[in-house]
Amino acid sequence: MSVLVNKDSKIIVQGFTGSEGTFHAGQMIEYGTNVVGGVTPGKGGQSHLDKPVFNTVKEAVDRVSADVTIIFVPPAFAADAIMEAADAGIKVIITITEGIPVADMVKAADYIKNKDCRLVGPNCPGVITPGEAKVGIMPGFVFKKGKVGIVSKSGTLTYEASDQVVKQGFGISTAIGIGGDPIIGTTTKDAIELFMNDPETEAIVMIGEIGGQLEADAAKWIKENGNKKPVIGFIAGETAPAGRTMGHAGAIVGGSEDTAQAKKKIMRESGIHVVDSPAEIGKKVAEVLSK
Repeated sequence: MSVLVNKDSKIIVQGFTGSEGTFHAGQMIEYGTNVVGGVTPGKGGQSHLDKPVFNTVKEAVDRVSADVTIIFVPPAFAADAIMEAADAGIKVIITITEGIPVADMVKAADYIKNKDCRLVGPNCPGVITPGEAKVGIMPGFVFKKGKVGIVSKSGTLTYEASDQVVKQGFGISTAIGIGGDPIIGTTTKDAIELFMNDPETEAIVMIGEIGGQLEADAAKWIKENGNKKPVIGFIAGETAPAGRTMGHAGAIVGGSEDTAQAKKKIMRESGIHVVDSPAEIGKKVAEVLSK
């Protein structure tokens, strides 16, 4: 049992024959991920990277039983690609595309709300279950199999935290990069819930950043549902000036609860082991798991 993706996932790539899709699909296949084909409208019937190309997601579902998709479609068409995947019955929709117009994402998020699917992203590095499936753009060699789940708004900090955890002698069950856009599918709370219910995950690393309510919502959920597993937390962007957009589109400090200090306070009150520097994540995981 793993979270979201595993060796049995049947993965397709939307935007398969484009430069981004080609490069990252190649890396995923090399990692050992079960990529069963891809979608590029108008190129159906061709073969690419020794995998079949389909015109539509529905065709990929019908022909190769795809149940997970990764989207490398340009921003103007990416929301349509998300809705098409949901319509076709794909269960996990991982969207890497950055710069999708917010109005498009509002529409897509509303459209898939009542569908039996889970969206990860957009503007995220994807999901990896080490040794089984890498569905994203993360450097696979950093991740080793283990018992620590990672949920992060930041791609780079996902890799950094994983590297530290591995160097402390622990590994990763699954790492989920949720993305830093204002409107995303899977929230920090959603990911925490998945890990809390996953028998293979013994501890959770939660990496957030200034702006928005995601970390506060997750912390409140943890407090209300009991701290069944230790959670190690870090908030990026503490030194960012108030009111300034930095990095991610979602990292805008709106109210007093959006600041790093406020988030860390709520997290500590909820029983989360908060570290003040990303360099301390691995050590804190080792300390907590050694108790």
